[in-house]
Amino acid sequence: MHTITTIGQLKKSGYQPKSIKQELRDNLIASLKAGKKTFDGIIGYDTSVIPDVERAILSKHNILLLGLRGQAKTRLARQMVNLLDEYIPVVKGSEILDDPLQPLSRYAKDLIEINGDETPIEWVHRSERFGEKLATPDVTVADLIGDVDPIKAATQKMNYSDERVLHFGIIPRCNRSIFVINELPDLQARIQVALFNLLEEGDLQIRGFKLRFPLDIQFVFTANPEDYTNRGSIVTPLKDRIESQILTHYPKTIEDSKAITAQEAVLSEEQEKRVIIPELIKDLVEHIAFAARDSEFVDEKSGVSARLTIAAMENLISTAERRAIINNEKQTVVRISDFAGVFPAITGKIEMVYEGEQEGPMRVAQNILDKAIRNLFVQYFPNPTKVKKKKAQQEEKNIYNDVQKYFEQGNVLDILTDTSDKEYESNLDSVTGLRDLVLAKVNGVKKVDLNSWMEFVLHGMAAYSLLSKFQLEQGNKFSDITSAMFNYGEEDVDDDLKELFK
Repeated sequence: MHTITTIGQLKKSGYQPKSIKQELRDNLIASLKAGKKTFDGIIGYDTSVIPDVERAILSKHNILLLGLRGQAKTRLARQMVNLLDEYIPVVKGSEILDDPLQPLSRYAKDLIEINGDETPIEWVHRSERFGEKLATPDVTVADLIGDVDPIKAATQKMNYSDERVLHFGIIPRCNRSIFVINELPDLQARIQVALFNLLEEGDLQIRGFKLRFPLDIQFVFTANPEDYTNRGSIVTPLKDRIESQILTHYPKTIEDSKAITAQEAVLSEEQEKRVIIPELIKDLVEHIAFAARDSEFVDEKSGVSARLTIAAMENLISTAERRAIINNEKQTVVRISDFAGVFPAITGKIEMVYEGEQEGPMRVAQNILDKAIRNLFVQYFPNPTKVKKKKAQQEEKNIYNDVQKYFEQGNVLDILTDTSDKEYESNLDSVTGLRDLVLAKVNGVKKVDLNSWMEFVLHGMAAYSLLSKFQLEQGNKFSDITSAMFNYGEEDVDDDLKELFK
């Protein structure tokens, strides 16, 4: 391939020009026949978004990916490059990747007219056939399409009517390439209008020049539905010209969400050796995102990005690592109390409604964590609400009795953030019945994970108002639910407790 260096040699090789949409279509068909995965690292879209994108490519459509933030829209668009031919020939020195057998620019046409079959060509890799622009209010037509370059005209002593005075924008320079405009609604309406002909007729219109420039581009646009009301909108004629609109979504299952977090979280080799992460902890991280998307304090139109769980996992590992370093421990296990270090990852990733603003970001983050604990708790342990009803009917023993009695006797338990592993285990073992409760209800619990499970039970019981949880400056204090109302100020008691005693 790279031995072909002129147009004459290219003609003899049997090369036939092909549009980029046909190129994508042919390579996708070959990929599907071979049973290959079209998009790697895109999790949770196998039966929804990816088939829609494949259908759009087969139909040779321009594509609009519509969805909330953190739904892999840009990553999906970038991976379409893998469906291009590995190399394509272009006229050497062309700004717009002119096809040697179908040149568009004045530069390429003049060069071929002078040199004929001896016109030099070069080969461009598919990685170079991708252009991307973030739509911002300051983007101009000149940025996207092009403008007259007065400096070029002056230095080369050319008339302004000469086509060679044009300076091409990013879209013409993406000829025979994939071009992505992210956050399309943020583009001013008058700029969106400039895209009409490019999408429908393939024309390029710059100033007063009479150009017939059938650019060959695969357009991919991304947009957030929130933008339609808060900042801008896609003008109707432009939306009408984008043939396929594909809706993206957040992970539908905890397993998909865990796979995304595991794939994207950046952990150092040292962290991976020092910090052990129980499956319970991984599940709870994902439940935080699901709880946030369902929270009455979070704006559902804004969404909760998958970046929340990624950042939360990284912060969680760092919290455990810091504790191990402080206590001079070679290895440690992530605890529920380590989730105090996750709050910065939550508060920075959610948009709150008015009620949430009134509560404050930290209280909302704590509320989301408590809700996640409640949701996960009943997947392993009997629902405390139902247990209390059964107890009243004398149908079943309350399995939480031993733990509750321990605290009813006036005992309290402080779980501090930076407590050493040895002291942490000793504190948990002091609670009568706690270890037995976990071993009775959690099948196959690993010894290394046992302490995390025991603390999880305490947080779960507090979330269901069987215990009181009082937030300390560096940790939590667990005590009997009744005495908590008398020993602590009302402002220090969980909202669930206040509701219980109304």
